[in-house]
Amino acid sequence: MKLSDAQIQQFYEQGYLALPEFWDKTEVAAMQAEIERFKQIGLLRNVATDGDGKTHSSTKANLQLCPMSPHSEFYRAMPFVPKVVETVSQLIGDPVVLHLDQVFLKPGLHGSGTNWHQDNAYFKIPNPLRGTALWTAVHDATLANGTIHVIPGSFRQAYEHSRDPESDHHIRCYPPEDQAVPVELPAGGVVLFAYGTAHCTRGNTTAKERAGVALHFLNADQMQNTSGFMAVRPYLTGTEASGGVNEYGVDYARTWNHVVSRTLEVQSAN
Repeated sequence: MKLSDAQIQQFYEQGYLALPEFWDKTEVAAMQAEIERFKQIGLLRNVATDGDGKTHSSTKANLQLCPMSPHSEFYRAMPFVPKVVETVSQLIGDPVVLHLDQVFLKPGLHGSGTNWHQDNAYFKIPNPLRGTALWTAVHDATLANGTIHVIPGSFRQAYEHSRDPESDHHIRCYPPEDQAVPVELPAGGVVLFAYGTAHCTRGNTTAKERAGVALHFLNADQMQNTSGFMAVRPYLTGTEASGGVNEYGVDYARTWNHVVSRTLEVQSAN
């Protein structure tokens, strides 16, 4: 997707950019079907605790799978989609590498949020504008169901992080919440935010579940000493990019529509 100069400038100045119309209805249906499969086979894990960082909560749920790609051809192919590659490349520069992929699902009425944090508190890249998440609203993301919130310009300051007592493994920070901006998106909309941009999600107060899928990308020049959970970090652009052939033996850049169709067919058969 070709971005305008104004959109690129917003990312550099505010640390985030929302694109409400990114994935089409068929792609969204496949995303939802694949997450339903994750649920059916027990891949989603509740990371919410009762406030001690250890005891998993029985009254609230923040369901996570990280990484997704080892478990799903669909999500393994997703980063190679040309509109993803083109969009991310314009923001963080070439060569682009996939750093991480994950999903969070908030069940209806008792889905809890993920507290404020900056991704760079985990990843520690030298320039926090050279890494970005591409966060997709798998379902309509609203204030009521706890959509993502960001603090514009917060990439300029590295907040102190500490262990999050409401999660079994996350860390959190305490930025100025009065500056927070909620990003409401229809299903299939995305928001890209730099690794230094403070963000959070809220609890889901509606009766319907809501999921968000995050793909994290790095400029390859930032890869020294970075942490993450991916056994394979595919190149999306640059001389080492192969559309997935080098990493997985499949040209996902050219077969995305077939992957989408197969995903829907499998779920329909089940």
